[in-house]
Amino acid sequence: MSTSVMKTQYENQVLPQLVKERGYTNKMQAPRLTKIVINTGVGTGRDREVLEEALQTLAKITGQRPVVTKARKSVSNFKLREGMPVGVCVTLRGTLMYNFLYRLINVVLPRVRDFRGISPKAFDGFGNYSLGLSEQSVFTEIDLDKMKHTIGMNIAIVTSAATNEEGFALLKLFGMPFAGQEK
Repeated sequence: MSTSVMKTQYENQVLPQLVKERGYTNKMQAPRLTKIVINTGVGTGRDREVLEEALQTLAKITGQRPVVTKARKSVSNFKLREGMPVGVCVTLRGTLMYNFLYRLINVVLPRVRDFRGISPKAFDGFGNYSLGLSEQSVFTEIDLDKMKHTIGMNIAIVTSAATNEEGFALLKLFGMPFAGQEK
């Protein structure tokens, strides 16, 4: 497959700058992207139509076939049985991951209404970043006329960074639009 713009940017700009700024003795010590996981929940009381739309939406957005996630436990208060479909998930690696990150940073996030940057506080303590989108209409692949249901999604960007500071530095050099200048 062809190389991604973001992968080339990582190898030519981000990696050398990380090695220089953070004082790594070897370029393999520098953090890198591992995977991006896009997850959406469709709930339990929704019909099959919502699940199918979520499958098609994530497939269009990512270019990869999603997996249906099922309930792990039965919860009678939610009318949920073990094994019932409750969501859709996609894990991106390699070229698809870099292409999705490029579109997320340069196309999708600027289209979010009243966008002032993403929170720099959504790291998990190990350098991984999570953000949520309330609707899928910000993606250019989605035809708004054919959209019947609003489907939100969680996007988890998993890195090989050991700390939040390393993960923040990596994503900042990729061009992630954080609110405020410093963490």
